Order: sequence, then C-alpha cells, then structure tokens
Amino acid sequence: MAAARLELLIHRRLAQGPPGTSVIFYDSLARGFVVMFDGFEEFDISSNGAAVHGVRGGDGPPVLLLHGIPETHLMWHRVAPRLAERYTVVATDLRGYGDSGKPPSSADHEPYSMRAIGGDQLEAMRQLGYDQFSIAGHDRGARCAYRLALDHPDAVLGLAVMDVVPVGDAYQRADKDFSLLYWQWSFLAAPEPVPEQFINAAPATMVDFMLNEWTVVKDAFPAEVRGEYVEKLSHPDTVHAICEEFRASATLDYEQDEADRGNRKISCPVLFLWSQRGSVGKLYDDPLAIWQQWADNVRGSPVPVGHFIPEEAPEETTRQLMNFLP
Repeated sequence: MAAARLELLIHRRLAQGPPGTSVIFYDSLARGFVVMFDGFEEFDISSNGAAVHGVRGGDGPPVLLLHGIPETHLMWHRVAPRLAERYTVVATDLRGYGDSGKPPSSADHEPYSMRAIGGDQLEAMRQLGYDQFSIAGHDRGARCAYRLALDHPDAVLGLAVMDVVPVGDAYQRADKDFSLLYWQWSFLAAPEPVPEQFINAAPATMVDFMLNEWTVVKDAFPAEVRGEYVEKLSHPDTVHAICEEFRASATLDYEQDEADRGNRKISCPVLFLWSQRGSVGKLYDDPLAIWQQWADNVRGSPVPVGHFIPEEAPEETTRQLMNFLP
C-alpha cells in the first residue's frame, strides 16, 4: 500500500536563506528524501472557530491557496514554490482536514458550512497581516473561496476557482449522470454514522479510489503525498468533520447560495479553470456561463486533464494564476 511507503515526516529550520521550514518525507522504496515547500514557514493559528494549519513563503502580494477532498495543503506542492517567486503564498488545511481544527458540530451542521470555514481562513489571513488578498481554491477549497468572496468582498481582490460550479447550480442541474459522477455528495451527506463507519474501516480505499478514478495523469501523486492523504483520513474526527461538511453543503450552503442568487455578485475578477476530461467537462456544456451569472468579470478555460488540476497540470495552473493574480 502507498501508505506503507510513508515512514517519516519531520520539519527542520533551513540552514541558509530566509527563515522557513521544509517538509521532508522518507520514501523507503525510493530510498531517498523528498523535500516540499522548501523555504516556507509552517504555522498554526487559533481563530474563533477552529485552529488553522498551513505554510507561508515568498514575497509580494498575498494569495491564499485552498485544497479539496481528500487532500490537504500539500496538493499545492508543485504550484506554491513557483508562485512564491512573485507572491506571498499561504496554503492552509481547511477546517476538518489535515492538521487544522475539528470543532464539534451541531444539529444543523453550521460549524462545517462554507461560511464558517471561510471565516477561519479570513481570520487566519488577518492574523498573518493580510487584510486584503487573492484566493485560489480547488474543489471544496473553491467552494470556501467563492463563499468568502461573496461574504467579504472588501477582503478578496481576486478569485480563482477550479473544477466546481456553485453548489446551488450543481443541485438544480442534478440528474442521473450527476448522481453517478458525484456519488460522494450523497454518500458523505448520509446520516451519521453510516458514511463515517464505512470510511473508518478502510480510509486508504476511499483515498485511492478518489485519486485513481478522478485523474487522467496517473503519476500525479507521489507516493509520499498519497501516503500523507491516507494518513490524515485515518483519523475518525477528520472523517466525521468531512461528512459534516457535505451535510452542510446540501442544506446551509445550498440555502445561502440561493439567497444570494440574483441579489449579490462576486465583485472581484474571477478565473475559472475546469477539467476538460473530468466531471465538470462531462456534465456541463458551458460551465463558464454558469460562473458568468455570479460575477461580471469572469474569464476561464478548460484544462485537458482530470479533476485534480493543480497536481495533474501544475505548470498550466501556475501559468494561469500568474497571468491572472494582481
């Protein structure tokens, strides 16, 4: 199993250059060390909602990178160092994922709504010293990002969303194809404890299935990264938090999107990238037109890969972001 290859995760201070940390993995089969986020500093910030774990590096205008399921901030490991040549890059774990906080939920799932999760990220950026910043989000991170842009337009200068349409539009257009391609929406939103118990029994099965089935670039996930994703999903509190997030998506997130539809728009420029060979490309004839209903300044294009755009096409992702970000 890929998880068996992950034998050691340590952090060290750099001996030269600006202060920072490097995340170092030892891959026993490759018999070598792999360094990621070289020169970035690691942080944990307490917020009113949940602690936020992440890394920061580079110099320039701030940009926040947000990941999707079943990942952590590590998904940006091929993009963040390049962006850091021009920007101050912050990559975090969303509430419930990775090493960020996992607070208790409630009957209405509000602590795991995208409004609450976005609040964590806003507070973390402010504590880091950034009252205004751009955001790039993939999958669940994109949903957090656009909700944050709607709720806090004065804070978000630019918004890049990858491989999603707004949750309200997704549910309104749902059909048989959607139910099969987006099976996780129904499965993870099922009542507690059914999905939790299934995933806790075989977390590697869930991670490997998502990574293998939603991608077309088969070497997109180094063994040490795949192993880290499995390890993080091997904690029951993480699994419960993620299920709560999907339960909130079907209720609060949908309701908040519908309340904003026709009443509020995203005020900053928007970049939308979608997977030409993934579910978004298969389900929607013109997904860019959907986003153009939510913002006046929208541009975008398909990327000829699967769902995990930043990991399958890191050079194209970086190029698009550098051409877009202020």
